[in-house]
Amino acid sequence: METILIVDDEKNYTLILSAILEDEGFETLTANSGPEALETLSQSDVDLVVTDMKMPTMDGIDLLENIKKKDADLPVIMMTAHGTVEKAVEAMQKGAYNYILKPFDNERLVLYVNKAISMYRVVKENRQLRRAVEGLYSFHNIIGKSKAMQDVFHLIRKVAPATATVLIEGASGTGKELVANALHFNSPRKDKPFVAVNCSALAETLLESELFGHEKGAFTGAISMKKGRFEIADGGTLFLDEIGELSPALQVKLLRVLQERVIERVGGVKPIPVNIRLIVATNKSLKEEVAKGNFREDLFYRLNVVSVTLPSLRERLEDVRPLVGHFIAKYSSERNTGLPVTGIDREVERLFYEYDWPGNVRELENVIERAVVMSPGEIIQVSDLPKDFIDNAHSTLHIDGIPIDANLYDTLVLVEKNMILRALKKANYVQAHAADLLGIGKSGLNQKIKKYKLFVKDKS
Repeated sequence: METILIVDDEKNYTLILSAILEDEGFETLTANSGPEALETLSQSDVDLVVTDMKMPTMDGIDLLENIKKKDADLPVIMMTAHGTVEKAVEAMQKGAYNYILKPFDNERLVLYVNKAISMYRVVKENRQLRRAVEGLYSFHNIIGKSKAMQDVFHLIRKVAPATATVLIEGASGTGKELVANALHFNSPRKDKPFVAVNCSALAETLLESELFGHEKGAFTGAISMKKGRFEIADGGTLFLDEIGELSPALQVKLLRVLQERVIERVGGVKPIPVNIRLIVATNKSLKEEVAKGNFREDLFYRLNVVSVTLPSLRERLEDVRPLVGHFIAKYSSERNTGLPVTGIDREVERLFYEYDWPGNVRELENVIERAVVMSPGEIIQVSDLPKDFIDNAHSTLHIDGIPIDANLYDTLVLVEKNMILRALKKANYVQAHAADLLGIGKSGLNQKIKKYKLFVKDKS
């Protein structure tokens, strides 16, 4: 139920208005002066203020100005007599939603009130959405306790308030767009648009139109004018992912934008000023691309004002545990079974620390999502993991990746099992040859296969 604050120095008016608006399903608060209204607003959540124009101590204009300082979006409807219509117009110029003449028509008042309430309802929903988005891209939701990620966070905190162009480099799946969002939503531009474009997803001609827009008739199919992403992002942040895929012609156009801060739509001749913060990302080394002649050197230096390099998951194994917990919590709520997934088996954890993760955090998330769906119980087992993941799991044990509190016996067992599997695979599952590779007897190898329930077919 929305709350309306009614302000009038004549108590009869506040009583009448309260009765009318409460009959419409609204909750009402009343005040008989401007200062009293401001006190009420400081203590209560209000969705609309209906105030008289002429009051002692603080008139409606002064009250309006004070309200707008606290909440520029809170709608205010002014009530005024015929002799103060000019004042009402002044109030509209200073941000009042509308005004109504005394004595007012009840139906007109209710109409104005409902429109103002509907408008403010949208404003509040947008605020809630923005808070949710800001929470999503806060540093608390970028998982990383490793030194490598803490260094990244420190750099982001320093860079976010600035307007400098940022180049984010890192392998696919390391979270480049997440970092770009964090830069935007922790900057003074957070209330303006964040617009993302994948430069590898569109052909050159389509990408040019997507970025710069086009005029009506610029090409076949251009039936109307279209604004490009630069214009849409005006005042905010434009994120260009896979910048290394930009064609030479578009590299030239982008360089001009960075130099002159203006664009021209395709088919247009009028320069259009744009105010954007540019963030770009690539899974290639732009420096190497410059050396190969694939990327303009002058553009590279324009983009490389601040460089953020994201480590691969292989380089930040300390983050595997918290990432696994984060993804389990994220996907466990989607299970149809009554039992939530609460963790992973020790053998799964060891396998995760051994794996090279070529797809990085994105691959880990996909593995956990699938395992949460497949697991019949509360603990994810090896059998719940994708077969291709198990088949491709790296056989070399990364000592630095083993948690410091890992159980020694369990770790040694894992090493032995992996060495046996690697030898069997190398020997094409001929146990006699695998035993020779391991330097043990065939009977000893057979006993270990049975012990660990490896179920491999002996081709000897």
